[in-house]
This record gives sequence, structure tokens and C-alpha cells, in this order.
Amino acid sequence: MKLKAVILLCIFPLVLQAQPVPAGTVFLTRNTPVHDPVIIKEKDTYYVFCTGFGITVFSSRDLQHWRKEKSVFVQPPEWAMKAVPGFKGHIWAPDISFHNGRYYLYYAVSAFGKNTSCIGVAVNTTLDNTSPDYKWEDKGKVIQSVPGRDMWNAIDPNLIVDSSKTPWLAFGSFWDGIKLVKLADDLLSVATPEEWYSIAKRPRDITIPDTVAGDGAVEAPFIFQKGKYYYLFVSWDYCCRGEKSNYKVVVGRSEKVQGPYLDKQNIPMELNGGTIVVQGKSTEWYGVGHNAVYTAEGKDYFIYHGYDAHDQGRSKLLLEEIKWDKDCWPIILPQND
Repeated sequence: MKLKAVILLCIFPLVLQAQPVPAGTVFLTRNTPVHDPVIIKEKDTYYVFCTGFGITVFSSRDLQHWRKEKSVFVQPPEWAMKAVPGFKGHIWAPDISFHNGRYYLYYAVSAFGKNTSCIGVAVNTTLDNTSPDYKWEDKGKVIQSVPGRDMWNAIDPNLIVDSSKTPWLAFGSFWDGIKLVKLADDLLSVATPEEWYSIAKRPRDITIPDTVAGDGAVEAPFIFQKGKYYYLFVSWDYCCRGEKSNYKVVVGRSEKVQGPYLDKQNIPMELNGGTIVVQGKSTEWYGVGHNAVYTAEGKDYFIYHGYDAHDQGRSKLLLEEIKWDKDCWPIILPQND
């Protein structure tokens, strides 16, 4: 009953978020209904991809006004419906980047509260849906996690290409923490021989069945390279609970993409380390998290979602410029407008 209650509590605010928004609807940034956003720019337009049916998309030319675009998928990928029983098209936590003349959009499909999960990828040559070249081509499954077999969860993907041009996929949620796996050069499959690393973890009650998320609340990895460091951002604690959300973002860094990632106190993130970057404030945002980082026009931007204390804990888009202190640690100064 306890697990059932938790699942219902988590799903309820997502249902509030999931009310259909017609394509063409325009929102101001902090009223834009998103969850798990990631951002990229093509020509003069920014695009945000986020959790939603078929993957939700918004566009903007000024980072202030966001227009709802058509979803990526009209129909759920058939392979995903077979791999995850009960999956009906609500796709989680996309990650977008541009390589080799194509956009690569990684995404997660999962059963809530279980590690019955897969990460897939789709490609496109443009993000402009008015272009005759616009067409998302789904390339299918990249990684799958199976309850009882894996103590990791194949959701929340993030692609990072290191200084040697080697591609890696960071991913994970709860269970045994955040993983990093080397990808093949085509960016569509795991490299062989396989190369895996554990890069962040939080304590987990070993009495909780392997098939249940339980505690160990860490997820949403995003790796950003700046100077000699790779910065690993992850979200701690609980999303998706509206007014009861206590999500926050922490960071560690490493000179190697494989880690170990250390926080300001030199505690490895694999040993519950992490320096807080942003967290909720009950008068403005109950919880904030699941971030991405993007550089545009010479500025580093921190994009994430927050549970609005002025709107029943609904999830909204947050976007801030990152400042860097004298020791090259990120500083986020959220505005409370």
C-alpha cells in the first residue's frame, strides 16, 4: 500500500502537467509547462525538448517567449511498446545534441517506479518542422534495463563526447546510481568491448527489492565540459510530487570523463558526494531539478524545471545564466520573478 500511495502521489502532478497544449500556444519562460528540459539552438531559434507524449517541443528566438511545437512522435515507437508493457507514448527526459551533420535525440521509456526501462534514439537533419528536410527517424533501442537482472535504470540519458572524440552516454536513476557507458562511433549502440563506469550513487536500503526504486534518490545526469574539467550535474531527492517535491541539483567534477567526480569537499559522487547548485525555496519553487547546460552567444545557460509554489506545484521552465567562481565552480543565481 505504501508503494502504491507513493506512485499515485508521483503521478498526480504529472497528470496535471499532461493536459494537452495546442501547437502554436506561446508562453513566457517561467509559465512554460515543462518537465526534464534540454535545450539546443539551430540558426536563430532555440528549441527545448522535454518529457511528454511523443516528446514535447518548444521553440523561442529570445529565450523569453516559448511556442509549443508539434511533438517528435505522432505514434509511440513500436519497439518501445513491446519492450515496456503498458507504455502508451509518454516519453521521458530527452537529450538533444548535434554531431556529424545530424541531431541525435536520446529518450527514455519506462514503467514508473520500476527499472523496466529503455533508452532509444532518433535522428534528424533539422529541427525546423517547416523545412522539407524535417523528419525524425527512430533508430530504436540503445540500452535496456531489466528488473532482477540489473541494479541500474536505463532512463535520463545524456550524451557527452570527450576531448578525444569518444562518445559516452550517462544515464540512471535510483537503484545503484548513475552509470556511464562508452558508445560506438555511430552513436546508436554500445561500443564493444563494453566499457562501463559508476559515477554517482547514494545510500540505498538493501532490504528494498531490486524491482522497486526505493531510496538512493539520485538521477538526471548531465555532463558538461568546461576548461580542463568535466562537470557532472545530478538531481537529488524527489521530483514529481508537486508541493511535496524537494528536488535539488548537485555537482562534482573530474579531469576525466570516466571520473571520479569530486565535490568541493573532495568527496566522490560515487560515495554520496555532491555540492548543491540549486534547490527549492518554499515561497517560490518547492523543488527544482533535472537540469541541462548549454553554451550560446558566449554564455553558459542552466536550464531546469521547478515546482511552482504560486501554481499548485505545477512544473515550469527555469533558465539562468551560469556564473563561475574563482575556482571554476558553477554558481546559479535564480531570479524570483
